[in-house]
Amino acid sequence: MKTLSASTLACLVIFNAGHALAASSKWVEAQGGKVRLVTTGKPDAQGRLEGILDIHLDEGWKTYWRDPGDAGVPPSLEVSASTNVTSAQLRFPAPQRHDDGYAIWAGYNHSVALPVIFHVAKPDEPAKISADVFLGICESICIPVSAKLTLDPAENADDSADAAAVTTATRALPLPASPDFDVALVSDDTKTALLDAKLPSGASSADLFIAGGDGYVFATPRKIEKDGKTQFSVEILDRPAAKPVGGGLHYTLVTDKGAVSGMLPYL
Repeated sequence: MKTLSASTLACLVIFNAGHALAASSKWVEAQGGKVRLVTTGKPDAQGRLEGILDIHLDEGWKTYWRDPGDAGVPPSLEVSASTNVTSAQLRFPAPQRHDDGYAIWAGYNHSVALPVIFHVAKPDEPAKISADVFLGICESICIPVSAKLTLDPAENADDSADAAAVTTATRALPLPASPDFDVALVSDDTKTALLDAKLPSGASSADLFIAGGDGYVFATPRKIEKDGKTQFSVEILDRPAAKPVGGGLHYTLVTDKGAVSGMLPYL
């Protein structure tokens, strides 16, 4: 898949969904697809408001996981212009590995709903979401799409279709990693990390996706079958001079028996 040059990126498509407010935003259309935000309408007592970034793709088009790999534009969502909404956390269904002849990348070759947790500062007070969304949707080349999506979660807050869309997307997320289904670091020699994988019974395929960030860049993990064990060797293309404090590295382990996500400690 070809990425765009810097001059082409400067001409990225920018859309505004207008100022109509509802529990879901209007669709914003772009070449190859369209995007919108949907919420359940009401935050819980802790201020968590569930929603989705709904990405509809035309046939033959693709979009990206949180870390595309060799090429691509990961989705992002920024809500600083919102009222009474302090942050938004995107979550990702299990991706697939794609090799289009130009690059190996992680993402989706079908329409996808990315669950979002919005954090409402004062749950009993009105909230307005004004979100700047940036993502890439691709056919033979990647088209960066920037959209302004606005909505009032309290308007039409009991819409059953919106609630069902959010519930369906949330249930499609990978399960949390468990002692019987996860990966664990075995060794790290500054250039390559080796990880053991524990897979569910009967799994015949496995792929590991590790998201870079905080100065880390990884090559595509390579699966190794040895002595009845499944391991992944991961080349570390770049790493920070000092190990970051807190947090960690997101990973998703995908098999034909399901998928789990978790956090690896910084290498």
